[in-house]
Amino acid sequence: MPRHHRLAAALLAFAVAASAPAAEKKPFFPYPMKVDQLPNGLTVVRVPFASNGMIAYYSAVRTGSRNEVEAGHTGFAHFFEHMMFKGTKKYPTGEREKILGALGFDDNAFTTDDCTIYHSFGPSSGLEKLIEVEADRFMNLEYSEPSFQTEAKAILGEYHKNAAHPELKMEEALNATAFKKHTYSHTTMGFYDDIKAMPDKYEYSKSFFQRWYRPDNVIIYIVGEFDDAKAMALVKAAYSPWQGKAAQVDIPKESPQAAPLAVGLEWETPTLPRHVQAWRTPAASLATLDGQVQNVLASYLAGPTSPVYKELVLEKQLVEQVGAPYSEHRDPYLFTVGAMLKDEANRAAVDAAIDREVKALASGKVDKKRVADIRSNIRYSFLMGLETADDIAGALAYTGALFGAPDALDRYYRRFDEVQPQHLVDFAKKYLTEKNRTVLTLKPKAAASQPEGK
Repeated sequence: MPRHHRLAAALLAFAVAASAPAAEKKPFFPYPMKVDQLPNGLTVVRVPFASNGMIAYYSAVRTGSRNEVEAGHTGFAHFFEHMMFKGTKKYPTGEREKILGALGFDDNAFTTDDCTIYHSFGPSSGLEKLIEVEADRFMNLEYSEPSFQTEAKAILGEYHKNAAHPELKMEEALNATAFKKHTYSHTTMGFYDDIKAMPDKYEYSKSFFQRWYRPDNVIIYIVGEFDDAKAMALVKAAYSPWQGKAAQVDIPKESPQAAPLAVGLEWETPTLPRHVQAWRTPAASLATLDGQVQNVLASYLAGPTSPVYKELVLEKQLVEQVGAPYSEHRDPYLFTVGAMLKDEANRAAVDAAIDREVKALASGKVDKKRVADIRSNIRYSFLMGLETADDIAGALAYTGALFGAPDALDRYYRRFDEVQPQHLVDFAKKYLTEKNRTVLTLKPKAAASQPEGK
């Protein structure tokens, strides 16, 4: 069954002094890559990789909840991830899964704010059939209105399950506070009222498929052991009949934040308090160092080697955890530092510790060695995580979908070497300001009802 992918965090911006021209840089991605584009616009990437006869097959669709610009229709990118498993005339509901299961494939999907990715991993011997059934559903998806309504109710149940934990409600509150125009104001799941109304939007769902599931909006990645010429012949035969162009929509741009914002939540059941500081920051891009700088900044401010972590987690033990969760976004999003407090009484001290480190960085105080160590750790820990064909295909597909380039992973990660301490200082000075900040607090109801300082 499809699964909902979590998400969220932030990006930053900055022009950079490159240590060498991009054309002279040594490639970061260590495996050969072949890229072809079919006449219909479908991009097909192949990476040969010794995998003991296994193959990973990823279809990256450059549509996520960011694309949901029509009022009352949020959550459809995630919803459609589910509907893509509902069958076609050739392979009715459940048949595709039976076939792939019998061949030994693990099959799933996930949705983010910016993209939707479908993935299969199994023996190379089943590649021909896999290509056939994947092309069929991307071209010929078909489902009845009762099936649509049943899945819509299942997604409402998924929302209720996720909403039983603080994280979803925190993300909803933070996004709705920080964004008033941009579609990042709602989470990947969508606004609750829109999810409840989904069963009545059968016709809209069919138009969503026609608008976004087009060959020029998809990149296919094949990684593992396979005959490249045969694989491309199969892909061309299966996907060439697919026609159409993806829709173009104007994503509303958010106005600059003019004053600090705050939002508070009370949680009905017992839970540990949370505290989040968030700043609006620029989008990731292959043309700038925005994403790379923020990746380093997240570890620098709240990672295991940071003063904040050492003080709040190890020494004073005021929090269960502290960190700066990060994921790249196509448009300006949020850079966040958050903590799970052991006690509500610790909130002021935690807030002050985060403020202190942000202000110190903005003033020019920066540990150059720690920046260099973090920069190297990000690059090489990422490479060490590419152990299987599935790992490689997943990383390629996500960065490809995010940045719109089949070789985005290599182009993005090889530029981490350019990140210098001054980038972090300049970013903090420009973006981590009081005016640009949104603070979210979550308190269990009992704590929330107590006077301040108690």
